[in-house]
Amino acid sequence: MKNFAVTGVGGYIAPRHLRAIRDTGNRLVAAVDPKDSVGVLDQFSFDVRFFTEVERFDRHLEKLRRGAEGDRVHYLTVCSPNYLHDAHCRLGLRVGADVICEKPLVINPWNLDLLRELEAETGRRIYTVLQLRTHAKLIALRERLRAERPGKAHDVVLTYVTARGAWYDVSWKGSIEKSGGIPTNIGIHFFDLLVWLFGDVESHEVHLKQPRRMAGTIALERARVRWFLSVDARDLPFVPEPGGRATFRSITVDGEEVEFSEGFTDLHTVVYREVLAGRGFGLDDVRPSIDLAHRMRTQEPVAPGPDAHPRLR
Repeated sequence: MKNFAVTGVGGYIAPRHLRAIRDTGNRLVAAVDPKDSVGVLDQFSFDVRFFTEVERFDRHLEKLRRGAEGDRVHYLTVCSPNYLHDAHCRLGLRVGADVICEKPLVINPWNLDLLRELEAETGRRIYTVLQLRTHAKLIALRERLRAERPGKAHDVVLTYVTARGAWYDVSWKGSIEKSGGIPTNIGIHFFDLLVWLFGDVESHEVHLKQPRRMAGTIALERARVRWFLSVDARDLPFVPEPGGRATFRSITVDGEEVEFSEGFTDLHTVVYREVLAGRGFGLDDVRPSIDLAHRMRTQEPVAPGPDAHPRLR
């Protein structure tokens, strides 16, 4: 049994990690969040040390590191806002823990270089959550694509709309400096999926660049991708209702829909099992998508041509 600690335990994504820790037979011993609305912890354990200040949390983990082996933290799970991931990963390495960090692992690609150096210095590892790579249907699709003749190119259309209310713009997620903007905050796992399926990026264009939506094209080794990302409810192909369906996700390959709406429930647990078995996704795995999202975020848009995403034509 391994001991885990969590940063950002009061956030939206944290319960998936708490379930994964429990379902892999491990123990949560400490958690931190500046907000104290963390009653969710009682669903998993009544014996978790909780802190609202990361300095005191850091001190506690360091105390455990210097104590008995059975008490020290073996893994730090990072669920904090995107702009804190880098610092919290470094905290984990410093207290002698391996790290499991939510995506995006970092906002800027150059942060990966220092983390690589710190891995070497500490002998610990940083893993990230690329759960789409563990989806059974997407694994089957990748195997089918890899069996094709070399040089075959596909036409791919990615559309992802996930409605967010006015709170989004006021929160850290609405800040490009803190979230990385639309391509990094909501698109990073899809960009990773595309590179994983179709190979390295050869070129890309941005056709639409707004605070709540972006669109463009990516040329990959084996595909031409037209993509559209949005958090604006007006871009949904149906009328959403609060508390009901508010997300539209579509990827087509040569006009054929890739259906993977189901099977998401336990993917974080699958990722944890892979990490615990020494097969987790590390810095090298995440670098291409981090680099691509950064370039999109800093690139000036150009006028869309006839090959643009259908939403822009």
